[in-house]
Amino acid sequence: MLIAFAKGAIRDWRDDDLDRLVQLGDNRKIWRNLRDRFPSPYTRADGEAWIRQNASASPRTAFAIEAEGRLAGSIGLILGTDIHARSAEVGYWLGEPYWRRGIATGALQAFVPWCFREFDLVRIWAAVFEDNVASARVLEKAGFEREARLRRSAFKDGRVQDEWLYARLRES
Repeated sequence: MLIAFAKGAIRDWRDDDLDRLVQLGDNRKIWRNLRDRFPSPYTRADGEAWIRQNASASPRTAFAIEAEGRLAGSIGLILGTDIHARSAEVGYWLGEPYWRRGIATGALQAFVPWCFREFDLVRIWAAVFEDNVASARVLEKAGFEREARLRRSAFKDGRVQDEWLYARLRES
């Protein structure tokens, strides 16, 4: 899979991404805004497991974000099930050298329409911690609307915090 956008591309994970993945992913600033299943410290074994898991996944729902010809981060979906089978949660992260350059916004703007088509979704949503203003802005610029404040819904880094729920609906 390859989706090009103005500042980069979204593509499948490759074995040669390992060193860069570990280099970028081992950053507490990134970990602070992700689910706990994203480890900290981020080790070579974590990177190997991630790449191996995504190479064999069917369907593939997690992808590499590339910028300037190098791995810059990750983007992916968690597909809903049962009555939520036409919905999915989107998540993404960028390595710190790529922050505040429009790469996450561009990746999300390119990825979401592909996801609606590829998985026949009607709703894609994301939750961000209340203090992650940059990610909330990325979602808004990518056409997501804030739907709710989930009060005291997350426990991360030793504290309970609110999350903002964003969603984007498939255009008819």
